[in-house]
Amino acid sequence: MTSTSLAPQPAGLRQTSVSRFSAEYRTDTAFVANPRPRLSWVVATESMDWQQIRAELRLNREGTVESAVYEGPESVLVDWPFAAIAAGEQVAVEVRVSGNDGGTTAWSEPLTLAGGYLGGPWQAEAIGLPAVAGEEIPLGQPGQLRHEFTVGPGLTRGTLFATAHGVYQAEINGSEVDDQVLKPGWTAYADRLNHETTDVTSLLRAGANAVGVWLAGGWYTEKYGFHGFAKPFYGVQPAVKVELHLEYADGTRQTVASGPDWRGTTAGALVSSGIYAGEAFDARRLEVGWSSPGFDDSHWLPAFVDSGAVDFKSWAEATPAVAPPVRRIEEMPVREVLTTPSGATVLDFGQNLVGRLRIRVSGDAGHRITLRHAEVLEGGELSLRPLRLASATDSYTLAGGGEEEWEPRFTFHGFRYAQVDNWPGELDPAAITAVVIHNDMRRTGWFECSDPMLNRLHENALWGMRGNFLALPTDCPQRDERLGWTGDIQVFSPTASYLYDSLGFLSSWLQDLAIEQSHRNGVVPIVVPAVLGMLESPVAAWGDAATVVPWVLYERFGDRGLLGRQYQSMCDWADALLRVRDSSGLWQGQMQLGDWLDPAAPPDKPGAARTHGDIVASAYLFRSLELAAKAAAVLGADDDHGKYSTLAEDVRSAFLSEYVTPSGRMVSDAQTAYSLALMFGICTDPVQRQALGHRLAELARLGGYRIATGFVGTPLIADALTITGHMDAAERLLTQTECPSWLYPVTQGATTIWERWDSILEDGSINPGEMTSFNHYALGAIADWMHRTVAGLAPAAPGYRKQHIAPRPLRSLQHASTSHETPYGLASAAWKRSGERIRVEAVVPPGTTAVVSLPDGSEEFEVGSGRHAWTVPDAGPASAPGAVSLDSPLSAIMDDPEAYAAAWQAIEAHDPAAAAQFRKDTVWYRQTSLNQRLIFTPAPIKEDIGSALSALNGTRAAVSSTKP
Repeated sequence: MTSTSLAPQPAGLRQTSVSRFSAEYRTDTAFVANPRPRLSWVVATESMDWQQIRAELRLNREGTVESAVYEGPESVLVDWPFAAIAAGEQVAVEVRVSGNDGGTTAWSEPLTLAGGYLGGPWQAEAIGLPAVAGEEIPLGQPGQLRHEFTVGPGLTRGTLFATAHGVYQAEINGSEVDDQVLKPGWTAYADRLNHETTDVTSLLRAGANAVGVWLAGGWYTEKYGFHGFAKPFYGVQPAVKVELHLEYADGTRQTVASGPDWRGTTAGALVSSGIYAGEAFDARRLEVGWSSPGFDDSHWLPAFVDSGAVDFKSWAEATPAVAPPVRRIEEMPVREVLTTPSGATVLDFGQNLVGRLRIRVSGDAGHRITLRHAEVLEGGELSLRPLRLASATDSYTLAGGGEEEWEPRFTFHGFRYAQVDNWPGELDPAAITAVVIHNDMRRTGWFECSDPMLNRLHENALWGMRGNFLALPTDCPQRDERLGWTGDIQVFSPTASYLYDSLGFLSSWLQDLAIEQSHRNGVVPIVVPAVLGMLESPVAAWGDAATVVPWVLYERFGDRGLLGRQYQSMCDWADALLRVRDSSGLWQGQMQLGDWLDPAAPPDKPGAARTHGDIVASAYLFRSLELAAKAAAVLGADDDHGKYSTLAEDVRSAFLSEYVTPSGRMVSDAQTAYSLALMFGICTDPVQRQALGHRLAELARLGGYRIATGFVGTPLIADALTITGHMDAAERLLTQTECPSWLYPVTQGATTIWERWDSILEDGSINPGEMTSFNHYALGAIADWMHRTVAGLAPAAPGYRKQHIAPRPLRSLQHASTSHETPYGLASAAWKRSGERIRVEAVVPPGTTAVVSLPDGSEEFEVGSGRHAWTVPDAGPASAPGAVSLDSPLSAIMDDPEAYAAAWQAIEAHDPAAAAQFRKDTVWYRQTSLNQRLIFTPAPIKEDIGSALSALNGTRAAVSSTKP
């Protein structure tokens, strides 16, 4: 092995600075949700092996300067050392750090922070839209509210606080107050509401002013449920609270709050709006100037105010949002305009995305355009069946008189294709843009390799996350569901934590999980917020999000505070599981979703997996007890640590006794079962673990290296194969293109991760199952293995304080790289083949170290921060592939990707259908030859297969002869 490191610069030339300084968790606003926000900073330096020795913080509070010093290396989520920030108070804090290189940075740019919370109870009253006497208001009727007020001279600051049962946007003097959408998001409304805090000083002026609110039902009035039994869960009409705080130079304060003196209308341009249904807008009914002062609102009616006579639903205390807001993130042009067999006009945006359309159009007043959205086409037409009862349809009625621009406000769709009906005149595709929306998280993870299909797979996982991290982590963004399924994020949270800074987003959702759990004696519902009213008993792998997600966030972000906040939730879930154990000490005999969507399960029975649900449940019982014990150890809860550790050991013993033979076979002889026993650390005996791994690899071969796992096993199997020495089998699974596999959807043009491995069947038709989503991130959890193993970057200590650089080059790749913006700065790992050697490069962020395990099998070693490179011999194939023929056993053919491809491609040249059947049915057998497998194959095809294998042998011999 040879190694190189970036030589340190002479002391006088070194550049060390604070490159990023932030407060938890949001970085898009000065307003903080915590009066004592934890602080984090990142240092950029050219010094090798740099470590922080101390940090100095300086606070400016209305001209008074305070300081604090931290001795030591801490720079991530450091406790606030000053007095709490009062509501509405504004402070500025700076940091500078000293390192082991003897240098001290300059002071950072000041970080302005303001208390984004109310200093007391809300003065605003909840108001709703007025009803016309004798008229029935449709469910979730949208509309507008407004109020005029006077601002005196000497205004220094105006701050808007607002929240809703529903979704809203506020305007002041004709301008929207911010660029957020779908505020305030979706939380467990009965117990927790988010409120916005917005600096609106620049929108106000001395004298007459007006505030207006667009309001719709959103998630609050949506119908939830399946099979035609959906119904409103929270309420039937939206309502809003608005409070505007004005501060003047002379110290006086003024509050403008929603109440009975506000006026509203349901006769405006926003005709209807629903998350599932879509939105209808009639521009003829838009009243210009409605949110500006001087507008004549005499034809509007007094806002509806809760007087106690009508159930307006209780309002939970609203607190500042900790998750980054939903915003318009990206715009995508039309890639192609299609004409369907029925003559409809369909736009293809080339990417399955989540958002809505923005149109620019001219035409006659009253002309109505309809926009319908879908993820895929079937038979050349929009495929609407997968949407179930979601209409996903927007309509716009023109005002006339010139070019008009419109984008829906309070809905979103999952789509790649949009059908445009009744467009006036010839459609210019440049007039329609897809607007991508999701929570505005900071991108932090990247991956690239020499295989374009694997790059596309990674992009699909990324887009799947983007589409489903909208207000909360959902299962899918398109059909009449879009719920916070706990099992999906449980398996995907490691990948999510790498691709984006999702800490604030998931921290917010975990608050709702704990709230919903508190109403169910520790049981976590299968969706959070809990709107289904079904499966109220514990469900393995879904409810375990209570223990897994907090632990993942601690591992990936080093957030000990979040772990402490969620600790009671973790223990409550573990205790709930202990109450359902049977006499054997295992979790058995109860309804489970199990290894959901195992590809062997029939389309109408997605839970009919090869791995028994009791094995899944008992494995997760062990996993959650162990994680509760680990959290207790981190938090210093010694008694709990002992309790849960002992219980976990009891479950381990019972699991091994019940489900695992001494020789390493499992009762459910299925890949998910073996993966659970290995990856959860239930089996610890080295000999037995190797036997389990050997059988797992054998099962992968017997299945032709096609996926045989569902939601539970899929995130685990590649790791289980890797740690037991079967990296080649893991590679074959990853690079398989036959159905089912990770790359099969890529061969079908997928741009997101599918819910089912075969959401599109090989004949091009849509899977007949009721659940057929084309944007479901769970199976994209393989991306985490690609980061950690294929490219080789993983956390070795909480928050990446120490990294594990351990690339394991796949034989089919020439290079791979990954980078991740850790809490300490950018870390990366990369490798590239060059002749007989592999060059490995890594960047270790300042203030951290890394344990390095190179692919040549040499002993691990540790390095400090900086840029590093090593060159090692390329192990290459374990041995050169042998000669193959029709007499070779099927095991040899299927273990040899080139020979296998040569065989089926020779068949495909004669009969594509027969080739597809060959690929589907051929099984890894040691004793059966290829010739025996082809016993009913016509002689000319067999001859061509034999010729193809002979040609392969010749090519290999020629290559071998050129090697030294």
